[in-house]
Amino acid sequence: MNVWNSLAIGLREILAHKFRSFLTMLGVILGVASLLTTFALVEGLAKSSREMMNSLGGVERVNVISQEIPQDQIMMSDTSPGRTIADAEAIERSATLVKAVAPIYEIGTIVRHNGHDFTGSVRGVWPSHVIVNRHTVEHGRNLSQLDLDEANHVCVIGTKIVSELWPEQPKSKPLGEIILVNNRPFTVVGILENYESEEAKHARIEGRPPPRGKFGKQWNPYDRKNATFLIPFTTMFYEFKSTSLASTKNAAPSVGSVKDDPGPIYKLDELAFQVADPNNMQPALDEVRQILLGTHRGVEDFTFDTRQEWADSTEQTTNNIRLVGGLISSIALIVGGIGITNIMLASITERIREIGVRRAVGAKARHIFTQIVAESIAVAILGGILGLFAALGLMGIIQYATDGASVPIVNAQAALVSFAFAVAIGILSGIYPAWSASRIEPIEALRYG
Repeated sequence: MNVWNSLAIGLREILAHKFRSFLTMLGVILGVASLLTTFALVEGLAKSSREMMNSLGGVERVNVISQEIPQDQIMMSDTSPGRTIADAEAIERSATLVKAVAPIYEIGTIVRHNGHDFTGSVRGVWPSHVIVNRHTVEHGRNLSQLDLDEANHVCVIGTKIVSELWPEQPKSKPLGEIILVNNRPFTVVGILENYESEEAKHARIEGRPPPRGKFGKQWNPYDRKNATFLIPFTTMFYEFKSTSLASTKNAAPSVGSVKDDPGPIYKLDELAFQVADPNNMQPALDEVRQILLGTHRGVEDFTFDTRQEWADSTEQTTNNIRLVGGLISSIALIVGGIGITNIMLASITERIREIGVRRAVGAKARHIFTQIVAESIAVAILGGILGLFAALGLMGIIQYATDGASVPIVNAQAALVSFAFAVAIGILSGIYPAWSASRIEPIEALRYG
């Protein structure tokens, strides 16, 4: 008897006892559904994390942050100017492994337009800021070198600011409009792309309300990025920062120029750069460290905040969740396998005379073994197929219950692994009943009942 005939006989047995077979398959169905749903939810979480990291500059983005001066350099602490514009210029001039540099002046303020206010941060930046932070100017233009040279009163804004200042037309493109920043007029020359999570994007496409966070509020992890307000670096200094620098208020910051005399010291609120190739991360950091040691006069009062640790930690957490979730979901499959074993043993008891007749007319022990295993595999295959469909339904319920805040991502590999687990459980569950059936003596079987 070949395997296909055995499977056909197994399917007939399943159809002959539909309700019993369904109860037998139920454990497999739930096991496959929970396993695939776990894989899909974890994959959705991993994708959201990767997208979030990429939107914030990716692993290529590195922040230069302050740190405590090493003990052996305490006596030199007063010689270092700290994090200044000279650092940004030196990195841009000398770092061969760096693609772009982004020095930042920042103030918290209220911006106004036509009676509408928005409270947030305004950043004075170089044009390369959009590269380092992976912004995309969707309408209009980016800040230019000419804007910096002439300290123009122009700005590039995010969509959240547009919706707050133009609530009647939240999707408008107010290029050329005037916005007041501390009562100083700025002309809108660029509007950034609207950033949203995959969950919010799916909800918008499907016409559903966007995901909601705590207290029922609409939630978008990209709100801060959509609230970006950029003005030229020099304009920020002249209009908002120079009054707080009494000792250097008559001097202007050099921007992107090469000077033998760096001039007055202009401390930055933030300094970031983008590594040209993530594979050269450590050489790039070493290169920038040597440059900054020069501008900081040998004092290592700075360090680097990289995204690589974040990326590694996120990936490790995702793998741990996938492993734990998979193990927990596998319990349901194991329970389903025990159910198959139990039902197959009961079925053999009912079919002892049938097995005896088959052995009497020439069936070998291996034929009986093959048939019983094939029947358990047939149960597992049907349970696995139904489990895949059940997983889709379960994911839909989860999305509905969470208002779309969780978007599972099903890939072929996860579906194949879940189905393969079901088949493996079917094989393992059928081995003992098949072995027991194959050892039944024909004469004893014919006497049974």
